[in-house]
Amino acid sequence: MKKYLTRMGDGQRVEMTADEMMKDFELGTQDAARRGKIDPLTQEDLNYLLEIFTDTNKIVSVEPGNEVVLTHDIGTLRLMGDQCNSGVGIPLSRIQGIGVHERAFAADTFELGHIDYSFKPVKPIISMEQQEMETAQLSAIIPLFYGAMPNLGLYYRPDGPFGNPSDLMPLGKIQEAREAQEEAVEHAIRDMIYISEKMFLAGADGINFDTTGAAGDTDMKATLHAVEHLKKHTDLSVEVGMAGEFVLGIHGALEYDGVRLAGLYPHQQVKLVEKAGADIFGPVVNTNTGKSMAWNLARAVTFIKACVEAANIPIHVNVGMGVGGIPVFETPCIDSVTRASKAMVEVAKVDGL
Repeated sequence: MKKYLTRMGDGQRVEMTADEMMKDFELGTQDAARRGKIDPLTQEDLNYLLEIFTDTNKIVSVEPGNEVVLTHDIGTLRLMGDQCNSGVGIPLSRIQGIGVHERAFAADTFELGHIDYSFKPVKPIISMEQQEMETAQLSAIIPLFYGAMPNLGLYYRPDGPFGNPSDLMPLGKIQEAREAQEEAVEHAIRDMIYISEKMFLAGADGINFDTTGAAGDTDMKATLHAVEHLKKHTDLSVEVGMAGEFVLGIHGALEYDGVRLAGLYPHQQVKLVEKAGADIFGPVVNTNTGKSMAWNLARAVTFIKACVEAANIPIHVNVGMGVGGIPVFETPCIDSVTRASKAMVEVAKVDGL
């Protein structure tokens, strides 16, 4: 029986038959359906995934007319950053990098972001970031966001003033850990609003809250409240991109609009993001390195299809290193990236990548 080249979740090249891939598609979609309490992919969907995976071309693409908008996170760090962070180490300024993405790579949108890429470190240098944004806007035509991570972890010791939940909880100090997180939320909300409003004054077209939920439910709560404020007081476009497929309950009892945040999957996350007023949602599905790409992608498409069906705002799914069905590898292979992208567009029906 003919075998096709594909990959494992860690990027290793393997060969699988069509029957083996179909079995993994079925197992992957069933896993997502069970965890998220959502519908699995239809047989028609699974057959189309098989068609994508058995295409012998190295690069695949969507049919004409099915192209989608691209948004980006981490901005020009993809060019100027080090190779351990998916960069290529090219010595460019951020404004030069924006020009390259706009005029050479034909990016639909792009973003300016500080090299630390978190809101808290930007606060002391906000005037310099405003100057950079203003200068970039004078030379760019495409919509230009300012991007950063909420990164509540920076508010805990030793980086911040509040007790570290990771230190307190093993000692049984659960209430102290929760109080520290609640204090951090209030400070993070103020910082994100302050920086975003300053970037609005400098001409930013939007704000990208990237890797939301990385520090758990506190991280998401702070982001939702910051989004809510910005949509009431500015005309910024706001994108919220997630850090993981479900919200970690580090605090465990935090709520937004009466809904507990811990444990929410993409189709549930998007409803709260909508209520906060965000314009674009970037859901995430994590990759299992021990499973095949067929298993991972079918699972990811299942979650995202349910998210798209639940959403009233555009869904720009995260497809990159270790998310969206793509193997965990710093520079993802083009055969994996294009197959995942095609599946997300033509099976999950996402609005962007």
